[in-house]
Amino acid sequence: MDPKVVEAAPDSLDDLIAEMSSSSSYQQTPDIKTFALKTRAMLMKMDHKVHLARLRALFYRHLASIGIPKSLHCLSLRLTEDYLVNALARSSLPPPEYASRLTSDSYIHFALITDNVVAAAVVVSSTITSSADPEKIVFHIITDKKTYAAMHAWFALNHIPPAVVEVKGLHQFDWPARVNDMVMETVEEIHKSSQAYHYYGRADEYRRLEALKPNTFSVLNYLRIHLPELFPKLERVIFLDDDVVVQQDLAPLWDVNLNGNVLGAVIAQENDEGEDSHCIGKKLSDYLNFSNPMISSLSLVSNRDQCAWLSGMNVYDLQAWRRTNITQAYQRWLKHNREFGFVLYDVGSLPPALIAFDDQVHTIEPYWHLSGLGWRMPDSDLLQSAAVVHFSGPRKPWLEIGFPALREMWRAQLNHSNEFIRNCRVVE
Repeated sequence: MDPKVVEAAPDSLDDLIAEMSSSSSYQQTPDIKTFALKTRAMLMKMDHKVHLARLRALFYRHLASIGIPKSLHCLSLRLTEDYLVNALARSSLPPPEYASRLTSDSYIHFALITDNVVAAAVVVSSTITSSADPEKIVFHIITDKKTYAAMHAWFALNHIPPAVVEVKGLHQFDWPARVNDMVMETVEEIHKSSQAYHYYGRADEYRRLEALKPNTFSVLNYLRIHLPELFPKLERVIFLDDDVVVQQDLAPLWDVNLNGNVLGAVIAQENDEGEDSHCIGKKLSDYLNFSNPMISSLSLVSNRDQCAWLSGMNVYDLQAWRRTNITQAYQRWLKHNREFGFVLYDVGSLPPALIAFDDQVHTIEPYWHLSGLGWRMPDSDLLQSAAVVHFSGPRKPWLEIGFPALREMWRAQLNHSNEFIRNCRVVE
């Protein structure tokens, strides 16, 4: 239909009836064909307005979800300044007498890769306070160069004994040439994919807008595929995203037998009868394009309707990982998706991991990990019983768009009397 006809169409049914019955608009009684034509034009105009409204709402939500509040900017700047002028803010992490714990298998090792200081503070605080034996905890926090000073200052000034916390910037790793080349291959591929994606674009505005979120092509978000290289002397590690809160002691998870697999993850939720009822996250087919021959040729095609394992809280057997080619497979699929115009799977760090870790995932009990708190309010019983709650989704608890009750639960992990928290109004 001619766009001009659609634009000139009535805005409502009442306007249509008024126009059709107006003697000033028509010299003779309009026929049914004219009425149908105008009705169709009106419906198309309404549909177009609904489409624009949905797109505008998604765009505003997108802006709200990626914006960094002034309070977090303030916190990072204040901490960086303190790092430069305060010797205590630059003190060793961990203190030299505890350095041996960083590589000792007698301790429970947690890994966190983030550039969000206040989020890291919540993860570390909630993990330690939930532990029955915090002296056994070692936290390894990896961040980028621009955030390193602020991150180091926070944990130097707010240490939680007797746990040990290490803060390390990417610029501080001194890898052998072979390992450095492997890591840089991933970094370079992320940069190539980011540039190429803007070139290819997508016909679906909604999915394209979601994919343009900063963490979609954030290097930090992809570095978990190099955990064996980041921690060459460790045999096992529990990886946590920066948008989680730990509610129970995770020591039992550390001792879970992965039965020779590399990854331990929650896959499905069980109902009262013990049968799989629904996916906590998404199905494999929600991430991977099984209509493409490259994807449909994979062995996991037979499981396309099964639930995908959840990222955000996982236990890794690094020894078993080093005996596989998982990292190389992950890098290949990153490259394949870019070369095929991003049609193999949705852009992001998880879809290629679903392929690379296929047949290397051990299912752990659902109560270990409750995800989706950034999308919806969960059932209260599930919320209370979950060992780790994960704010996956756009409504992060440090944003104003977060669910109020869940934001308060997250904020409760912060020390409200802390000078930096108070002065920057992080929790007002």
